[in-house]
Amino acid sequence: MKRRYNPYTLPPWVRQMREISIQIIIPLTIFQGIRTVFFPTSFDVLLLGLLILLAIALRLEWL
Repeated sequence: MKRRYNPYTLPPWVRQMREISIQIIIPLTIFQGIRTVFFPTSFDVLLLGLLILLAIALRLEWL
């Protein structure tokens, strides 16, 4: 049987790092999006996609 994910069972330092990550990821993604518009490289596009997926995963509490 698969255990359900409960964020309150995590250690306090992990929960704190997760909250800090949620606050930092959105401005970082916006900056990377602006940078990708002006200086598009394949690495920038890949990094922007990764940041968008990470932001969605953190906001929807998939991670």
